[in-house]
Amino acid sequence: MLALSEPVLHADEIPVPMLAPGKKTTHRAYLWAYATTPYAGLEAVIYDFTEGRDGQHARTFLGEWQGKLICDDYSDYKQSFAKGVTEIGCMAVASSSTFRTKPCVSPGLLISYQQALASG
Repeated sequence: MLALSEPVLHADEIPVPMLAPGKKTTHRAYLWAYATTPYAGLEAVIYDFTEGRDGQHARTFLGEWQGKLICDDYSDYKQSFAKGVTEIGCMAVASSSTFRTKPCVSPGLLISYQQALASG
């Protein structure tokens, strides 16, 4: 796969509803997305549909690749990091979980990130 020749990839898994044949209700399946960076020679996004979220799906896709992986803190990526992949934390995830719930200025002012944005 050509994208695996790139030294840096983004990865994320997105839950999607799946209706299995013969079932009356949906269950949670996952769409794994792997993308090159805007600075790569190859602009690509690869989607991999799986019926579960087990990290083995990512490890199977990445195979022997040992570049830098930009991803959230999902624990099932950790085995890839133990095999030579370098973890790069996703700042979009870090900022969404940090700044939306905690003050962005001194605690005495108690101004949330959203209030700061709203005020200009």
